[in-house]
Amino acid sequence: MAHDLKDVEIEKAEFVFSIYDFEGKGTIDACDIGNCLRALNQNPTQELIGKMGGTQKRGEKKLKLEEFLPIFSQVKKEKDQGCYEDFLECLKLYDKNENGTMMLADLTNNLLALGERLSDEECDQIMADCMDPEDDEGNIFYAPFLKKMMDNMINIERR
Repeated sequence: MAHDLKDVEIEKAEFVFSIYDFEGKGTIDACDIGNCLRALNQNPTQELIGKMGGTQKRGEKKLKLEEFLPIFSQVKKEKDQGCYEDFLECLKLYDKNENGTMMLADLTNNLLALGERLSDEECDQIMADCMDPEDDEGNIFYAPFLKKMMDNMINIERR
C-alpha cells in the first residue's frame, strides 16, 4: 500500500521512524503516530490520527515500519491539513492594523468555535502555556503564539 511513496519519502519516513523507536526494536508506540507524521511535514487532525490507529496512551499498541508507511501514504493524500504558514495566513485575516497583532478575543473565539473545537479548559491551558500578555488594547502578537502553540502540541503528544 505504500508503493505510491517515492524512495526519498520512504527514506525520510524510515529516519523519522528510527527516531521514535525509543527501544531500538523496530517499533514505535502508536501514540507517536502524530509526532512522526508532523516530523514528515504532515498536519493530521487528532480525529485522523485516531482513524489511522493512533492511541491516546503510551504502551497500548506498537507499530512496525511496514505498518506505518501505509499510514504516512494515506495521510499525504488527505486534503484537510495545514502547516504553520497556512495557520499564519488565517490569523493575518484578523490583523486589522497589519502589524502582526490581533485581538485576543478573536483568537479565543476561533479556538472555541472553528475547526477541531477546543474545550474551555483546553483553550485556557493553551493560553496559559503559549500566550504573551496582551497589550492595553487587547491585542496579541499572533506569530509567536502560533509558534509556541505548535511546539507545545508536539511536546504534549510526546508525554
